[in-house]
Amino acid sequence: MADPKLLLMSGSLRKGSYNRMLIILAARAFGSAEVTEGDLDLPLYNGDVEEVEGVPEKVHTLVEQIKAADAIVIGAPEYNKGITGVLKNALDWISRTPGWALKDKPTVVVSASAGRTGGETSQFMTQHCLSQHQARLIPGPAVCVAGAMDAFDEEGRLLDETAQKLLNKRMQRLREEIA
Repeated sequence: MADPKLLLMSGSLRKGSYNRMLIILAARAFGSAEVTEGDLDLPLYNGDVEEVEGVPEKVHTLVEQIKAADAIVIGAPEYNKGITGVLKNALDWISRTPGWALKDKPTVVVSASAGRTGGETSQFMTQHCLSQHQARLIPGPAVCVAGAMDAFDEEGRLLDETAQKLLNKRMQRLREEIA
């Protein structure tokens, strides 16, 4: 059997993003897979622009990646106690395409944040938004990495063994969901 297709999506565009580091670790914990990272660097949603120009090609590409994926891992950073504009904008654009790309798609949301809650509020908000898309959210203990600026070593590995164990369990559960 071929490796499952795992799509990673980070709600942060920064190259050194802690959430990007976390979803890469999630992919490693998931195990053998064909891994793709979706590009969420999309223009701001504007209904007037959509009416004149249509849905941007980058959005269509992301939607096709979602449809092709067997499972999805989303890194949900927390900015000012909420979901990032990048992630919310991507979900808004995805909703403008036919076919409910995220419907029934096994999905795990994780977060890393400089704050002391590790992005807990953003994680809940992201899950709420995904419920409107009818994504199949895989339950389990939340993976919220607090103090993210000190949570990773130079190679991008988690320093907190408990956080790594939680991540491993969530990825094992996601893998079991698609087996």
